[in-house]
Amino acid sequence: MSNQRTIEAKGSDVEAAIANGLAEAGLSRDKVTIDILDEGSRGLFGLGGRPAVVRLTLPAAATPTPTPMRPPAPPPPPPPAPAKPMAAAAPPRPAAPAPRPQPEANVEEQSERLSDEELANEGEAVLDVVQTLLNYLTIPAETSLTLSEPDDLTGQQINIINITGDDLAVLIGPRGETLDALQYITRLMVSNRLQSKAMFTLDVESYRQRRKEALARLAERMARKVTKQGRPVTLEPMPPHERRAVHIALRNFRGVYTQSTGTGDRRRVRIFPER
Repeated sequence: MSNQRTIEAKGSDVEAAIANGLAEAGLSRDKVTIDILDEGSRGLFGLGGRPAVVRLTLPAAATPTPTPMRPPAPPPPPPPAPAKPMAAAAPPRPAAPAPRPQPEANVEEQSERLSDEELANEGEAVLDVVQTLLNYLTIPAETSLTLSEPDDLTGQQINIINITGDDLAVLIGPRGETLDALQYITRLMVSNRLQSKAMFTLDVESYRQRRKEALARLAERMARKVTKQGRPVTLEPMPPHERRAVHIALRNFRGVYTQSTGTGDRRRVRIFPER
């Protein structure tokens, strides 16, 4: 009966998987038998790939080097003693009026502001990725790059990539759902290439700008209804950037204020009359 042992190891490619297996076994390459189980795949733009997998057969006398165990963590310090109650508490002060809700943070908001050079690098990368995707999908179209106006809350500018061509409705989809999905996957690809979070906006035939203008008209019409009837109105569920467009459209509209309610895909904007 054979006492041989085997180890399966993974890596970004076959050589990396072999190196990982040899490190785990603590043996040199000439001491083991190597079988390649899966050569792996890089995927498209580094997405959708899978690691390489190899099997190392060890000689009968060899066993994998055990991983040393870490010493147990020291016990947490005892909690501090509770503070002594105050002799007398001052009477509560009248509560300040609740502040008017502020517009939601921009869905394109960056964790930190990008420099001009970083914006330029991102724009160059996204143009290349979008054009490659269009070629892969055999969709004849052109791409252009512009910078947005500075965000009124963060001051951040973002890259806007607009795709133009004939019969591009397939890239927009119902209610812009296909465009949102395309923007999501493109951001993943660009972030993977740059190794930093990409937050550009992808547009097709200026659909997003037209949608923004339509939402502003809807918001003002509903605001007039609220001021006339004195009752709040709830709009249909919207993605974050569309909810924010409604908030901004009505932030200076006298007699109403807005607030987002709900969770997840059911989150929506409510328009309230001011009292």
